[in-house]
Amino acid sequence: MTEAVPIVRFTGTAPKISDIASIARRSAWIEVSTDVENKIAAARAVVERYLAADKPVYGLTTALGAGVDTRLATDDLIAFQLRVPQARAVGVGPALPCEIIRAMMAARIAGMAAGGSGVSLPVFAGLVAALNAGFHPVVPSLGSIGAADLAPLAHMARALLGDGEAELDGAIMPARDALSKLGLKPLPVAPKDGHVLVVANSLSVGKACLCIEDIVRLFDWSLAAVALNFEAFRANVSAFDDRALAARPAFGQRETAARLRELLSGSSLFVDGAARRLQDPLSYRCAPQVWGALLHAIGEARATTEIELASSGDNPVVLADEGLILSHGNFDMTAFVLAWERLGQAIAHCAAATAYRTMKIMSPGMSELPRFLTPLGQSRTGFATVQKTVSALEAEIRHLANPVSLTPIPVADGVEDQASMAPSVLTKIEAMIERMRYLVAIELVASAQAVDLRGVAGELGGGTQRAYRKVREIVPPLEEDRAQGPDFQRLSEFIENADMMEMAS
Repeated sequence: MTEAVPIVRFTGTAPKISDIASIARRSAWIEVSTDVENKIAAARAVVERYLAADKPVYGLTTALGAGVDTRLATDDLIAFQLRVPQARAVGVGPALPCEIIRAMMAARIAGMAAGGSGVSLPVFAGLVAALNAGFHPVVPSLGSIGAADLAPLAHMARALLGDGEAELDGAIMPARDALSKLGLKPLPVAPKDGHVLVVANSLSVGKACLCIEDIVRLFDWSLAAVALNFEAFRANVSAFDDRALAARPAFGQRETAARLRELLSGSSLFVDGAARRLQDPLSYRCAPQVWGALLHAIGEARATTEIELASSGDNPVVLADEGLILSHGNFDMTAFVLAWERLGQAIAHCAAATAYRTMKIMSPGMSELPRFLTPLGQSRTGFATVQKTVSALEAEIRHLANPVSLTPIPVADGVEDQASMAPSVLTKIEAMIERMRYLVAIELVASAQAVDLRGVAGELGGGTQRAYRKVREIVPPLEEDRAQGPDFQRLSEFIENADMMEMAS
């Protein structure tokens, strides 16, 4: 039997982060409720009333950006909307992966479903149909400063209008041909629709949903790596004692320590005298504090992303209940990017601690194990050269943790003089998560090797035993020297897609 396609329903409540990830990565089918259609229709009716009265509305009866003072002729209203995505399709660089395109399209659908965009129902329905059909516009990865992701969304909109290129079933082809193969027609753009398609932060929000899914999974595996290293190092578990942590309950540290205690439950480390030292190096002893900060930062990033998914950041916003269209600055992503920059810095702290522990488990002076964890003596290299990979990964993460979100130079003849650089922030986070995943894989492999050399495989806790066994299913013990890069790659790819907390014992 084939596995049933998941369904995500857009109703009167906001979609979840997991809904966007499911659409992007698991090809979930989108269904739209009558409530959402009614909400969109109500907002569209306000647009039509403003249009009939020829009232000045940004992007409806006026030009955009520095052209806000230019009124559009009545016979130019639809042609202008067709020009909007063409003029803003200025992206450059490699094309975005399909899962990010799908996340961006899903996030734009979520924004429209919130009811404040004023989009016409045929264009909204056409976007949903295109995503459900597997129509993926080719979108360059560079060109947005995060004051709405204009360039990426313009490339998306251009393809939906039958111009540019699209990916269909792994093949790149003219967008019009891809639409035809799927039995779809170019979007029937009405006044305001071209602007609606591009005036959102959907690339940033879509990426954020995928990053949340990735960092939550990686967080669990990184705790497993901490715990397995504790087992191998014979570290002092008093660092996880809730009584000490309650004396200064900093964000996340008590919850993190509780999860570490759970992973270690049943371990011989809890026997009196099991620890080799009264106090271990800080990369061991401060794990609850450092990973607690990461847990807290994940929560903040999640909260800011949920706000975006539940909201209409369109400018202007249509307030159907009030019968109003108002200009504003709700597209600004400063609060959003500050949360994500904080998350990046928290990842960097954890990356440093992971690297330090990995180095220490290889050092006989620290671990009382054979140097570089080789059982065959110093005529073998063992894990020695792995330290270079660890150092390189940690340095790159630390570099990426530097902020990029400080306001870029003004654009649009100085009218748009502030922007968040949200897409660049999320691109950094993606790269940091990838590198952190490799660091966690390396710590797990090194810790499993150290467990074998220490001879404590039969004394592990329940969670650490599961992690150890999974490592050993994927990576055999290191005896004679071999290429270890493939070992780390295989384990990293497993970690990317497997939930530690749900892994069978």
